[in-house]
Amino acid sequence: MRERVASGTTRRTGVADLERKARILRCHIIRMLCTAGSGHPGGALSSADIVAALFFRHLKHHPSEPDWPDRDRFILSKGHSAPLLYAALAECGYFPVAELKTLRKINSRLQGHPHMRKTPGVEASTGSLGQGLSIGCGMALGARLNKRKYRVHVLLGDGELQEGQIWEAAMFASHYRLSNLVAIVDLNRLQVDGPTNRVMSLDPLPDKWKAFGWRCIIINGHDMRQILSTLAEAEQEHKRPVVILAETVKGKGVSFMENQVDWHGRVPNAEETARALDELSGTRS
Repeated sequence: MRERVASGTTRRTGVADLERKARILRCHIIRMLCTAGSGHPGGALSSADIVAALFFRHLKHHPSEPDWPDRDRFILSKGHSAPLLYAALAECGYFPVAELKTLRKINSRLQGHPHMRKTPGVEASTGSLGQGLSIGCGMALGARLNKRKYRVHVLLGDGELQEGQIWEAAMFASHYRLSNLVAIVDLNRLQVDGPTNRVMSLDPLPDKWKAFGWRCIIINGHDMRQILSTLAEAEQEHKRPVVILAETVKGKGVSFMENQVDWHGRVPNAEETARALDELSGTRS
């Protein structure tokens, strides 16, 4: 596997390095939210491995040239997980890491939800759930019409799949055979109001995507090797869009946050932050 990096060259990035990057992203998330005093840790932590694999190995992008026409596009449809995106962008060099401490502050470029007009590297302003996949469809179709080779990846929350617009977009992508489009679902089975199967059941989820004409792949969203191999597999699909159902743990990496719905939108205090960072600095899986 190769990472297509900002310089336009290629280099290998080991699995252990990517796992370390994911821990760094999680540490940034915890610090940012504690400083800001508001935000959403659970879903940001659960999808950190996926985002690390994308930004530090799989995506073709130029941090020094955010508007490079041939860059791969990444859309964080579940915009409330913005601290994860900001952490990845900062670590890639889109803006200084020190700027992360300004999360949610007045006049900061790093607001509670991504703002494409303010923040380098943000492809779409998101926050109203359900819209990201439609935006991704437009970008993917635009690439075909403009004869560009870039690919589009959209990260969705599982609770977000309860939005009807998701399925309109899914039907659109299949109809136009947008094989340059990959949807990744952070399938942690919890949303703000409780377990997804209690709020509005998603099952049988693979069958739903297949019925809409997508290739569906189910993975462990915390297994870096599996994430990388699946992204590579999706890139070889040339007839239809691909959806990756990444089974994850809400609050992954911090023991007292894992699988706890209360941590969807609650932020850690100073003591909890210290405990979380202690755990993340170790090797606990």
